[in-house]
Amino acid sequence: MNMREDRSLLLPAATIAGTRYGASVLESGNAIHDASTGDVIGWQEHADAAQVDAAVRAAHAARDAWRDRTPASRGVVLRRIAELIAADRARLSSMQQKVSGKPPLEADTDVSDAIATFEYYGGLCADAALFAVEKVSLPDDTVSGERHHEAVGVAALIVPWNFPMVTTAWKIAPALAAGCTAVLKPSELTSPVEHMLADIMTAAGVPDGVVNIVNGGGEVGALLAAHPLVDKISFTGSTAVGRKVMQTAAEDMKRVTLELGGKSALIVRADADIGHAVALAIGGAFTNAGQMCSATSRIIVHDDVYRKFIAALEVAVRAHVVAPPHVGNVAMGPLVSRAQRERVQALLDEGIADGARIAFSGALDSACEGGFFMAPVVIAEPDARNVLWTDEVFGPVACVISFRTDDEAIALANDTRYGLVATVVTRDDEAARRYRKALRAGLVWIDTPQLIFPQVSWGGLGLSGIGRELGVAGLRSYQELRHAIMA
Repeated sequence: MNMREDRSLLLPAATIAGTRYGASVLESGNAIHDASTGDVIGWQEHADAAQVDAAVRAAHAARDAWRDRTPASRGVVLRRIAELIAADRARLSSMQQKVSGKPPLEADTDVSDAIATFEYYGGLCADAALFAVEKVSLPDDTVSGERHHEAVGVAALIVPWNFPMVTTAWKIAPALAAGCTAVLKPSELTSPVEHMLADIMTAAGVPDGVVNIVNGGGEVGALLAAHPLVDKISFTGSTAVGRKVMQTAAEDMKRVTLELGGKSALIVRADADIGHAVALAIGGAFTNAGQMCSATSRIIVHDDVYRKFIAALEVAVRAHVVAPPHVGNVAMGPLVSRAQRERVQALLDEGIADGARIAFSGALDSACEGGFFMAPVVIAEPDARNVLWTDEVFGPVACVISFRTDDEAIALANDTRYGLVATVVTRDDEAARRYRKALRAGLVWIDTPQLIFPQVSWGGLGLSGIGRELGVAGLRSYQELRHAIMA
């Protein structure tokens, strides 16, 4: 039987200069699943090497014309993309819920984040100073100096499955604003919403060849990253794959941005509002079923409030409704795939076998008859070498450990090779300033949820990656700084 029979969705292997291409080999692709039921809802065809090459060459051919447009005219297109996403909000949110199993609020937030990102970079394009040639003062009066920022060229954009459309917007919007053309490689697990976004970009006036798409797994991403006409790689995904991308980029000295993993801390000081701290812990560890690089799954609580916090956290976790999106009070959906659930369960089993103790866990709603659901789990006082404390689980598993002094809390939080984010729950302004300075993280939240704005750059230290996305830094990451000296 043809594996593609009776699929409601048949997604092309590639979209190149506005034309869709099917797979060159029959059954080259993968099934698309509804994460809440496990049902197959479509088929994603995979690109081959010739299609990857054609996509990059199309982006290269479109490069000069797009780069030479005024920033203001590129901004008009970006703002139009934002408008069309907003107009299609319900359909995009519905697809996020179906493919990823996200609760309605999370799926709708994803749509809002994409809108905000395109609006922000569309606005930056209207700031002439960001693109203007700047005079450079020189000590020699016989010459003059100039500096300017010029589009890097062709950008390979490789995005993950945990935030489809959102991570894509984070990359495509600044790339287009800077004057780059792009080849996008979405995750093969969550590509339907990415195809919808591509259609919106075309409708908004993005010229053929400026954004091209190649679909498939890691082998397609590897072909794209290695292509000699690619000038910049922006990759979001695991640290292990990020290493390979960096090695590939080194061959041609391609510019690279890597947004990788995390093993982040949430610190609860003795002066914290415990109810607020528990809410931040639940959001930080279990949003998107814990499938976040920013998951604050290492919860570090002052000994004076530890028992009170644990008791309140247990109540909250047991009340946390894990269910499909259609359940009215759903708080957490499934993991993205059966393989991901098995991976998370294997790490949990390994940690328990090595001495970790489950303090308590949540439960699945009766509506979770199929799909890739997993109840949230809280581990109490794991050993500092336990895999659940040291490694990125990327699932609904949180660890809680106690501390006595701020120095100890900072040391515990920084005792990781990652360095993406951190959260501190305190009502002491002086302590907050100390933590903000001492914590080794790209972004620190003080007494707030994990708020992310396109105006604030995103990225980490150590194994969490290289470079920054969002903000003006995100724009500059798709530009080369150049100078001229003239007589």
